[in-house]
Amino acid sequence: MIYTAIDNFYLTDEELKNSPSRKDGIDEATETILRIYGCDLIQESGILLRLPQAVMATGQVLFHRFYCKKSFARFNVKKVAASCVWLASKLEESPRKARQVLVVFHRMECRRENLPIEHLEVGSQKYHDLKTDLSRTERHILKEMGFVCHVEHPHKFISNYLATLETPPELRQEAWNLANDSLRTTLCVRFKSEVVACGVVYAAARRFQVPLPENPPWWKVFDADKSGIDEVCRVLAELYSLPKAQYIPVCKDGDSFTFSNKSRDSQSQPIPKEISQTSPTANIRPVSAAINPESVGAKEVLVRAAIDKMKDSKKSDDESKNMSVEGEAREEPLPKSNSELKTEASRERNREREKERERERDREREDRIKARDRDRGRDSDRERDREETERDRDKAKDRSHRSKDRGKDSGGHSGKSRHHSSRDRDYHSSSYSSREKDRHRHHSYA
Repeated sequence: MIYTAIDNFYLTDEELKNSPSRKDGIDEATETILRIYGCDLIQESGILLRLPQAVMATGQVLFHRFYCKKSFARFNVKKVAASCVWLASKLEESPRKARQVLVVFHRMECRRENLPIEHLEVGSQKYHDLKTDLSRTERHILKEMGFVCHVEHPHKFISNYLATLETPPELRQEAWNLANDSLRTTLCVRFKSEVVACGVVYAAARRFQVPLPENPPWWKVFDADKSGIDEVCRVLAELYSLPKAQYIPVCKDGDSFTFSNKSRDSQSQPIPKEISQTSPTANIRPVSAAINPESVGAKEVLVRAAIDKMKDSKKSDDESKNMSVEGEAREEPLPKSNSELKTEASRERNREREKERERERDREREDRIKARDRDRGRDSDRERDREETERDRDKAKDRSHRSKDRGKDSGGHSGKSRHHSSRDRDYHSSSYSSREKDRHRHHSYA
């Protein structure tokens, strides 16, 4: 069996006082407020994402552990809170997509800072940057944890402890609420979960005035000491005495989760109008102002004379430029009229070309229709020729049959044969007459 040391996350009071944030100049009060603010973000986002309480508790513990090793001045609270929620959802087997986490934190940012609520488009560059920051911060958290993210919460001990002590059921809900609030403080990185659970039970019993056994002391059964329980109660009382935590901009990378980029946009926007409207002498003024403090006595006179000469030369250049600009302005109407004429001529040409194309299309259609009619006439002529050849063949066959019948009659056959021959003659004559009628009809239609 391989055992991993998972109890290396607990720090002493001296280590907490000498945290990385203190080394960067952040005092204890500011650090406490920022820790509470980050835990508030994790709790609110977990409710909006419909995550179980275990996910939010794990995210808050990861948040405290990370800032015990990194400073608030180097990592933004909002980015770290979002990454902790995203990582905790995967650790507790209730994963959420990065898109869902970013949309929720974007909406929270807009509401908390009273900004107009805008939809975060998934395919935008802003969303792409936020997603890369989210995954990058998650890698930082995993790196600082050594990829050991095991978290043991005091909640699982509360029900067992209260069942053993035989307390009323109302006490269980109060202790559970106190355990949730304890995650906003540094108790999770100072004491084990058993000690925190005992402190929460003791505070809830004192609030409901429920007596607990003291002979022997009940906390010794659960591997806790009285000093740890008193410290847990003191930290919770201090937490409830503080006002609602507000965001304090201390991060060097930016004062926001890059959701509200109004400050950055206002700083990055150039001012071309003011620069273009200023004269070239205005660019010289800051230079002279920068030089005057360093120059003394005769140097000032020389610098001023040089500046006056530059002004005079630039004035003459400006006058010459203005003259050339006026001449160009006078000549401007002519090319404009020529260009207009050219555009009109080109439009007329395009119209004529379109008309010619339409005429050609009509001609092609007419030619196609004529060709179809010709093909149909040729097919009808061929059919007529075939019918005439078939009729000629039938006539030749009739003649051959008649000659044969005449030879039989002359040879002296019986009356029956004559009778049959007469019938055949009548049949052939009738068929011949019908064929002649068809022929006349065909010639008449032709």
